[in-house]
Amino acid sequence: MTARHTKWHGRVEGAEARCSVRGCKEPGEFRAPLTPSDFDGPGNWRWLCLEHVREYNAKYNFFDGMSIEEIEAAQAAHDPRCLPSFRIAALAASSYPDVLRGVTTGARALFAADHMEAWAAYFSNDNPAYAISNRIAALEAARVLAGAPGPVLELGGGLGSGAAALLERIVPPRYHFSEISLPFLRRAQRSLSRDFPGVPVEFARLDIDRPFAEAGIEPGAFALVYAVNVVHVAKDLAFTLSEIRNALRPGGTLVAGECVRPFPGQPIYVELVFNLLEAFRCEGAGFRTPEAWVGALQACGFAGAFIHPDVRRLRDAYPSFVVAAVGATRP
Repeated sequence: MTARHTKWHGRVEGAEARCSVRGCKEPGEFRAPLTPSDFDGPGNWRWLCLEHVREYNAKYNFFDGMSIEEIEAAQAAHDPRCLPSFRIAALAASSYPDVLRGVTTGARALFAADHMEAWAAYFSNDNPAYAISNRIAALEAARVLAGAPGPVLELGGGLGSGAAALLERIVPPRYHFSEISLPFLRRAQRSLSRDFPGVPVEFARLDIDRPFAEAGIEPGAFALVYAVNVVHVAKDLAFTLSEIRNALRPGGTLVAGECVRPFPGQPIYVELVFNLLEAFRCEGAGFRTPEAWVGALQACGFAGAFIHPDVRRLRDAYPSFVVAAVGATRP
């Protein structure tokens, strides 16, 4: 039989009559590498059945046995644009011993002044590993604003890459950019003022764990509350969601770009970095499943909760896809 690729799971029908695992009688329709490809050729393969290729993939680590320098070189050869994520992960890994011994805190270890450039590169829209969060949230937010224009409140805007992703797509009549970190806020103000001259952007500090009125936010003032990778660190999610709801006008929408945990208890790779932060480890904080987000939004009086793309429909086939726009509307 001639081998034929199908669009599902990488199956190659008719490739081998038997799975290469001793004693398995299932057809070998999936390729698994015995040796990786290199400059001398594509490497060697063996053929496995669906059950055994899943078992193989769960254990496979391309970087096994490599040094940190070799891993970085492999990443640079594959896609150097993603190196900022590698470097932040390396920073976190090197910080764990001192944080666990109580020598320093996670916040000091990660966000020391001499790490600012590393974080700017990590949060940049030029880093595909992070930019997907901004782009998914911005696409959803732009869709909302196209149907119901109005003022925007951004929470936890960081260095401004989430705002840039949205303002490249649509310009609202008023954009209120907020961030708790003064160094981040100042840098975001410089970059957004430079890149979007003439756009009506206001800049202010806001703590999502405090009443928004303390930051001058008036009830019912916004058509959209927009946030990327921030709402999950709220110390009291119900409180923060209630503040967001109060800031929205009736019919206004929350769009929060979030890493979404596909299944309860399943770790997400970025937790290697952010578990260093005490705020991330607080009870009730951290990444949530789609069901947990929908339940929290409904409990706080929101309507029409959504997860786009719907991780619930993707997770069985693609459990490593963890980015979505989470949101709902104020009735």
